[in-house]
Amino acid sequence: MKNNKTWFGEWFNTHYYHILYNNRNDDEAKNFMQNLVSFLKLPKNRSILDLACGKGRHSIFLNSLGYPVIGTDLSENSINFANQFANESLQFKVQDMRKPYGIKVDAVFNMFTSFGYFDEDQEDLEVLQNIEACLNDKGIAVIDYMNVDKVIKNLVREQTIIKDSITFRIKRKVTNGFITKEINVAEKGEELYFQERVKAINLDKFKSYCKQSNLKIKHIFGDYNLSEFDLSTSDRLILILTK
Repeated sequence: MKNNKTWFGEWFNTHYYHILYNNRNDDEAKNFMQNLVSFLKLPKNRSILDLACGKGRHSIFLNSLGYPVIGTDLSENSINFANQFANESLQFKVQDMRKPYGIKVDAVFNMFTSFGYFDEDQEDLEVLQNIEACLNDKGIAVIDYMNVDKVIKNLVREQTIIKDSITFRIKRKVTNGFITKEINVAEKGEELYFQERVKAINLDKFKSYCKQSNLKIKHIFGDYNLSEFDLSTSDRLILILTK
């Protein structure tokens, strides 16, 4: 992008990102977290890294259930917001997921398609290798990704959304193995351009990534109720990984 800045470094650090996605369902997120920790049988004293935590909605809820949580995100704005909820067992810090985390935890949660941002496969592998390195011996990682096969098949090419008197004109396309969303923002006569660009990583590619990162896929789910994954109909691709 312009000035060699990354799309995620710019877009996630704006208030427009949070306005566009302010309809995300907190009840659905809480239900997913409850389903996960119940399925994983994760004792309440086990530590969790919420990787790419955004404003911390998953971290805060997990902590309310009794888990010590560290939430990390590249966006300083998001971490500054999340820090108002910090306590002795809930910490937040700015962190690039490609850099070593320098901690050991019992579980790593990477939620809501917070993966596949980077141009090179090696960068995705660095994320998974960092996850593997920070897990305790019996640690568990969860990656919640979109089901790219269904997303591409049902891609909405153009869309206009108006929120808080701000107009978001969105165009979507699939090019060079990436699902790209071009976002033109119009507010008070000013127009800004942002982009989301996420790699179209299907299950086979995740299997290859995990093999190269010494991670094993133990379970695969297709939605937040942990239903069986179906390539054609599932909204999500949720992977449960172990060392």
